[in-house]
Amino acid sequence: MRITAGDTIAIGPGKIRLLEAILETGSLTAGAKSIDMSYRRAWILINELNGALKKPAVESAKGGEHGGGSVVTDVGRRLIAHYRNIEATATAACKAEIRSMTSLLAVVDA
Repeated sequence: MRITAGDTIAIGPGKIRLLEAILETGSLTAGAKSIDMSYRRAWILINELNGALKKPAVESAKGGEHGGGSVVTDVGRRLIAHYRNIEATATAACKAEIRSMTSLLAVVDA
């Protein structure tokens, strides 16, 4: 699922996965690396996401003993939960159609 704001994909699977990775690692750099994404691409995606929202999904943490990091805000956590809930609901509702569509594929992962 993708939600657009003008010409920008405000919310989509890549941005949600990146939010989850940042939540897991506490860092934009480490989160991007964990999903094989460049730091630059991750920064662009989070910048787009934050710009499309009323309040940011990710904020920079202040530096400390181990330097700064990135914090997924309550808004970011809510986005993840809503997105995954919608995804699960849609998958359940479209189970027969998904099965029919995947039957057209030459190779299907088991």
